[in-house]
Amino acid sequence: MIIYKTSEEISIMREAAQVVSRTLGKIAERIAPGVTPKELDIFAEEYILSQNAIPGFKGLYDCPSTLLISVNEQVVHGLPTDIPLKEGDIVSIDCGAVYKGYYGDHAYTFGIGEISDEKARLLKVTEECLYLGIDQARVGNRIDDIGWAIQTHAEKHGYGVVRDLVGHGLGKTLHEDPQVPNYGRRGRGKKIQNGLTIAIEPMINMGTEKVEQLDDNWTIVTADGMPSAHFEHDIAVVDGEPIILSTFDYILEALSKK
Repeated sequence: MIIYKTSEEISIMREAAQVVSRTLGKIAERIAPGVTPKELDIFAEEYILSQNAIPGFKGLYDCPSTLLISVNEQVVHGLPTDIPLKEGDIVSIDCGAVYKGYYGDHAYTFGIGEISDEKARLLKVTEECLYLGIDQARVGNRIDDIGWAIQTHAEKHGYGVVRDLVGHGLGKTLHEDPQVPNYGRRGRGKKIQNGLTIAIEPMINMGTEKVEQLDDNWTIVTADGMPSAHFEHDIAVVDGEPIILSTFDYILEALSKK
């Protein structure tokens, strides 16, 4: 069942999303070759707690970390390690926080130092997919219109669209109805209505769309070992239009100073 939110609830969810946005901005200041994912994870937990929020992932489904950090062929759900990041890596950092009982949840894929043209193109197209999907989240459309827009753009560039993992409703729990696939046919799925709050998160692979899970029972990797990118925003439908509750502005500001 979809839980539609009031304007007051959406206002709190914006604050929750902004906690995550600021956290990712602080991560952007620190991420660099030689830094370990575990160092970033420890910092993120401390920062979220300083914002009168609590980490949204840690302890949920027995997740051991505040951040999920996925490097290169890792698609999502990578557990932070002591392996230093290196020049040329691409790294998806997914973060969640709970503020006043509501979740914020979004992700950004960083290039570490100088990355290849192929990886840079993958990141660019995946981020474009995110915003094309968001544009479809409006009254008069249906949920599958979001996935259709994402799939069409990704496959036009020859990329694989992950089907085993999807975006989702968001609110007092991290995963609510409806599921929001990154693929689909126009005109299918639930009608989009005001008060809908969802996380849209394209997971786009340079090669095959097929993925596998590692033995840690968390990390998802591409089946062919090729790189993957992941971007995520929190969206509310207000007055018929999609409103982005999260922002990448803090990340972009931090990266511009490097």
